[in-house]
Amino acid sequence: MTNNSNTPPRRRWLWPALVVLAVLPVLYSYLHQTPLKVRATAVQRGPIRSLVSTNGKIEPTQNFEAHSPISTTVKRLLVKEGDHVRKGQLLLQLDDADIRTQAARAQSQVKAAQADQSTLKTGGTQEEVLTLNSQLVKAHSALDLAQRNLDALRRLQQQGAASPGEVRQADDGLQRAQADVNLLEQKKKDRYSQPEVARIQAQGNEAQSAYDAAEDALAKSSVRAPFDGIVYSLPVKQGAFVPAGELLLQEADLSHVLVRAFVDEPDIGRLQPGQRVEVTWDAVPGRTWTGTVSTVPATVKLRGSRNVGEMTCSVDNLDFRLLPNVNVGVTIVVAQHENVLTLQRDALRIDDSKPYVYQIVDDHLKRQTVEISLQNLTRVEINAGLSEGSKVALPAEESKPLVDGASVKVVP
Repeated sequence: MTNNSNTPPRRRWLWPALVVLAVLPVLYSYLHQTPLKVRATAVQRGPIRSLVSTNGKIEPTQNFEAHSPISTTVKRLLVKEGDHVRKGQLLLQLDDADIRTQAARAQSQVKAAQADQSTLKTGGTQEEVLTLNSQLVKAHSALDLAQRNLDALRRLQQQGAASPGEVRQADDGLQRAQADVNLLEQKKKDRYSQPEVARIQAQGNEAQSAYDAAEDALAKSSVRAPFDGIVYSLPVKQGAFVPAGELLLQEADLSHVLVRAFVDEPDIGRLQPGQRVEVTWDAVPGRTWTGTVSTVPATVKLRGSRNVGEMTCSVDNLDFRLLPNVNVGVTIVVAQHENVLTLQRDALRIDDSKPYVYQIVDDHLKRQTVEISLQNLTRVEINAGLSEGSKVALPAEESKPLVDGASVKVVP
């Protein structure tokens, strides 16, 4: 290894000096002799908006869906897709013959159950109650007779005219008569056991449920509009078979629609209720619908490959141009300033988190630190560092670096 300490001092300084002498002419030529060709922009006064742009979907705010209550056929179809309908208007009828049969059968079961429950409350049928009451009257009469007979024999026994055996026999007869009365009274009070009562009540409840279901199905077999609106979906045809639960039609009030927008996770924190929303649809170029943010995302979920939150807003749709389920563009104005200084965004540079620009002064570049606030994809608001009309350099041609103090030539 060569020991530099043995190199004479004059030779150690020779090479750095030669490098400086070689670089100085190039640097001087770069700064003063060969102007950089740059494009320029000017600071302008006007409005600026900070936006969140995303996609969304149109949903009806008031929606009605009719489904087939049973498996049957479409008997009558009185509307078509796109028809405006009034509240209470008949839209569709199903073949309800089977439903009516089911309703009649269920009604009979309900009446039978009601009769059983009435019998339960009264202690039996009318004939059974009358028979039991008659038997109870006879039993009370027999009890009274047995009591009088016993009393008479006891008096005779005291007089020596009746034997103890005759008295015991009369007393046994009284006990039997009393037992007959007790039995009949118990039958009148508790004719049915608890399991029998529970069974009759269960049968009544089952019959009533079957009747209610049949009545509900019968009511749903004739579909009427629950409110003024538009029939926007009609997937069935007259005469077609529809299974139970099949969608018959959808109606909505489309004068106001809900926009559900899907906002990417980094932008969710910028959203607030009341912010202006602008909605566009490619099918109607040049048209913009406006609304305000109603709800902000409460959670983030995966949608495709994006982590998004769902934001909603209500939009007036008085001409009914926006249709349910269409995909729309959504722009949310998170902030807007009027009459402020703004600059083309690609003229802004960041160094150590401090923004600056290259201002053009007397055909030379001047590095100028600036203060900014609102910015969007194309422009940035200048709060300090530049004045209205100031010229600022954009990136140079052929990606040549800009240097403070360099000579420049502005090209279109």
